[in-house]
Amino acid sequence: MKRLENKVAIITGAAGGLGASQALLFAQQGAKVFLTDIQEQELRHMVSQITSKGGIADYMVHDVTTEDDWEAVVKRTVELYGGIHILVNNAGITGNIMNSLLDTSVAEFKKVMEINMLSQFIGIKAVVPYMKKNNGGSIINISSIAGIVGSARATAYTASKGAVRSFSKGAAFEFAHDNIRVNSVHPGYVATPMTKNLQNADEFKAMAIGITPLGREAVPDEIAYGVLYLASDESAYTTGTEMVIDGGNTSV
Repeated sequence: MKRLENKVAIITGAAGGLGASQALLFAQQGAKVFLTDIQEQELRHMVSQITSKGGIADYMVHDVTTEDDWEAVVKRTVELYGGIHILVNNAGITGNIMNSLLDTSVAEFKKVMEINMLSQFIGIKAVVPYMKKNNGGSIINISSIAGIVGSARATAYTASKGAVRSFSKGAAFEFAHDNIRVNSVHPGYVATPMTKNLQNADEFKAMAIGITPLGREAVPDEIAYGVLYLASDESAYTTGTEMVIDGGNTSV
């Protein structure tokens, strides 16, 4: 039996990078997957990849910072597949990650917090009522090692990812009696389109790899398998914790 047989999953930020890798893996493991993002062409491509391999998937263009869009995503997922068992809050941005605190505008700080943190709050509010109908579910909030250790730069990003970690623990405690598990995942440096498009990307990559004991960047599938474990029933006794997948970065 596949690890996510008979499960329905919503994955945000699924047009590329970590979210796309998770969507492909979840579908391979038997889940019906609903992909969301703001990049419609890329979403169509991902759904085509999944269905061409026999998987079940659909998509919706989705602004994760709005309640109306979340309500539409949840409604459509339930219409298509009958329920929701898994939510992966994957959507996120880095902002100007090499900027100092003093060079970060209030508008940029708010934008990063809204997309990386507020979206997860709204998403959980939208999804939990349906998980209660299923007598349980698994919510995985994608954070970062920046949510565990500090940084001389990336103030907005670090703040948002630290908030995700604490928020996940609070939500886990609140919904434990409903058999709804909430965990956070903290990747290190991963080779994705988002990191490649950073300002000073080469400088950032060299710095990140230089402080990683395994001496390389991760590939998205290495993060996706950790998310798969938390989404599956194999992790039925795991909630309120953080899964660090960082090549040893935070161990030194």
